[in-house]
Amino acid sequence: MLARNKIIADIRQWFAERDFLEVDTAALQVSPGNEAHLHAFQTTLIGNDGVGVPRYLHTSPEFACKKLLAAGERRIFNLGHVFRNRERTLTHAPEFTMLEWYRVEEEYRIIIHDTLALVRLAAGQKNFEWRGRICNPLAEAEWLSVQDAFVKYADVDLLSTLNNRDALAAISPVAFQKTETWSDIFSRILVEKVEPHLGNGRITVLYEYPSVEAALARTCAHDERVAERFELYACGVELANGFGELTDPEEQRRRFVDEMDIKEARYGERYPIDEELLAALAIMPSASGVALGLDRVIMLATGATRIDQVQWVPAF
Repeated sequence: MLARNKIIADIRQWFAERDFLEVDTAALQVSPGNEAHLHAFQTTLIGNDGVGVPRYLHTSPEFACKKLLAAGERRIFNLGHVFRNRERTLTHAPEFTMLEWYRVEEEYRIIIHDTLALVRLAAGQKNFEWRGRICNPLAEAEWLSVQDAFVKYADVDLLSTLNNRDALAAISPVAFQKTETWSDIFSRILVEKVEPHLGNGRITVLYEYPSVEAALARTCAHDERVAERFELYACGVELANGFGELTDPEEQRRRFVDEMDIKEARYGERYPIDEELLAALAIMPSASGVALGLDRVIMLATGATRIDQVQWVPAF
């Protein structure tokens, strides 16, 4: 826990040296996020008149941060607790610490380099070790597109199957259910065939996700089939998820509706859309941002074997 405190202090100093402003966003939100497979904690906000309205604990400070970017902030970071239901494993906790930051009018590769720098800062001079895997975070990172990763580790030409569930099903190296969608099969292949190879020996930057798997990211200028989304891996553990941010409110609404349609069909619930966010996107400048699972980074940096070992008082 002392190591955790030092890492957090070092991170705050890193941001201060680069003229980032730390912001403190509310956890209670109109919408917790609109991704199909993210699950929120719901509560009821009761007014002075006794009337209750639904509210949610946020799964990320992203919506609030984007409103601040629309209001004129240019470099911001948020370090605080977020909440995700239906998640408890060695690397998942229902309440955990997320570090999220944004740069206005700077491309997402700069955010990737930020992420690498902060993970290395947390590591110090030590290797990461987890469940028999070793990663030297100071070594030059591996940059691997999702397309190349699927070809290399699953023998799947992913982009040739876009919008064609049967095409992906025909070449899938993993089992799946008849009711599962293209995205479901994609996720199974990623988890079972690709992720175990990522971040072994050195950090892996997995980038250019299919656009259909990047609901909050803008598409790449060189190929609209893929988006400016990346994830960072060490020892097979996902540490960060970042984007070149989508700022088209109508396109974002369409993607949110699609995601909630999937959620309703799969889980029987849907979350409201934050209209204030969509209004903010209409005036928000170009930006890039990333969310880093700080507890996971600290877990690897300290040699812990479970995420709750690096939380002062774990939720249970």
